Amino acid sequence: MYRKLLIAIDPEDDGEGKRALEAAMELLAEEGELHLASVYSPGGGGFFPHVTEEAPEQKEGEVREVLDLLVRKYLPLNRTASLHVVAGNAGEKLVGLAGQLGADLLLLVSRGGGGHWPLRRATVEYVAVNAPCPVLVLPALDKTEPGTREEASD
Repeated sequence: MYRKLLIAIDPEDDGEGKRALEAAMELLAEEGELHLASVYSPGGGGFFPHVTEEAPEQKEGEVREVLDLLVRKYLPLNRTASLHVVAGNAGEKLVGLAGQLGADLLLLVSRGGGGHWPLRRATVEYVAVNAPCPVLVLPALDKTEPGTREEASD
């Protein structure tokens, strides 16, 4: 069991947040600390391109609200989580935060290199190679491309 677990969360993907929190609950010690982090690029793009240059403070607040909602929806009532919303290069910020917190494990959910997250694979690889702790990369649950979901269920 891990005592300090850091999860990188994409606040625009509720399913990813749910998956990561469920995995974390299986891995976190009874008295362990849970930390959720979302990293954004103030210029847009990158790992979590949901913040634009126009109003970063407002967007940061919105991201924090989404993380808080994820915690309330998917975290057991007897558990708490610290929220971290930081601006900059996702890989560097996640690695730095893991070191600063003294994390025992950094957990990511990866959709690979396809889809609308072209830099995702590079970020996951950077974190896996440079993190000061073990890194667990969970595959996304939905591997089908948009528009092929119906075909896959036939």
